[in-house]
Amino acid sequence: MGERTVTSGGEVLRELLAEGVSPWLDGLRRSLLTSGTLTRLVAAGRVRGATTDPAALAAEVAGGTSYAQQLCHLTCRSVPLTTAVQALCAYDLRTACDELQPVFAATQGLDGHVSMDPVVHPGGCAGALADSAVALHRAACRPNALVKLPATDAGLAAAGECLARGIGVHVTGIFSVQRYEHVVEAWFEGLERARGAGLDLSVIPSVAGLPVARLDAEVDGLLRSAGAAPELRGTAALAVARLVYQRYEEGLGSARWRVLASAGARPQRLMWSVGSGGSGGSAISGSSAVSGGSAIPATPGGSAGSGVPYVEALVAWGTVSALSSAALEAVVERGRLRGDTLTGQDGAARAAVARLERCGVSFGEVAKRLEADSVAHEVSSWRGLRGAVAARMRGGAE
Repeated sequence: MGERTVTSGGEVLRELLAEGVSPWLDGLRRSLLTSGTLTRLVAAGRVRGATTDPAALAAEVAGGTSYAQQLCHLTCRSVPLTTAVQALCAYDLRTACDELQPVFAATQGLDGHVSMDPVVHPGGCAGALADSAVALHRAACRPNALVKLPATDAGLAAAGECLARGIGVHVTGIFSVQRYEHVVEAWFEGLERARGAGLDLSVIPSVAGLPVARLDAEVDGLLRSAGAAPELRGTAALAVARLVYQRYEEGLGSARWRVLASAGARPQRLMWSVGSGGSGGSAISGSSAVSGGSAIPATPGGSAGSGVPYVEALVAWGTVSALSSAALEAVVERGRLRGDTLTGQDGAARAAVARLERCGVSFGEVAKRLEADSVAHEVSSWRGLRGAVAARMRGGAE
């Protein structure tokens, strides 16, 4: 679809859906469930899925009251710490899945999913990740639950194992085209194994997540440190997203995919984590605007990390934009779309990558560093969650 200007306000979310982009709530936690926030967002048609973040859960366990009643119950029963953490997470996952069940039913399973990390060290071995993911999915006991796994070698092996068992996955932390290709290979292999086992491929969803704001922040930081090409700030994430989308389309045009599609499989969807909340990563990094739509521009009057520029700039069929509740409101208030911004833009994307590489940016090194940082952040977040739960249980969950 060609670029065009559309109205702002609540209409922008309907326009996103018309372009094939589903808005998901990023950073789901208990207070958004108990307050009815998720219920209202679903009823208003503003979100079509949700994903959680252990750092947000840890902060709410430590400083809020939303988890107090369940923690008190778990403490009275002398439940072990790991079991208690999983119980909290499984409750949130089940409840959110139930809230999004109407979307899941209305879209025949295309939307209405909720993803959550398994309760295990994110840097652990593939077997431990897969076992924990299976345990979480079993505890959730909902068809629209997804397990979230890192795009590391171990995480992809675990994702393939889950898919082979009929469990939907959300692979996160993809920072390069090469790593996305690894994700696609794991997805194909997992579905092929599921097909060989006689499973129904139509009920095995998959999402591949790119934290685009974090990628821009990293590359823009390198450019600032080198005092190089300020006009190129804000171009990295859009370039990578366009190249990834090209690979997405190539995969769906392959003979390998046609075999799986004939067996009922659905395409793996691309997710842009676009804000500073939850798994969205760092704040939007720059205020540059490069002609020709090759940069993520700042939004007039918008705040850094609002997510609005990414929602506007990353539009194509079959994708998801994951936003915090604050970013979602900012998009509703200030968002404006220009139609499809990714399809057929691989030439411009390759040119943008070449310009950045001439300025000293090594996308391979950037991806490697961000992947390591992402795993370290997840490890720290889960450590924080376990610590917060342990502290509340020692204090009687008061």
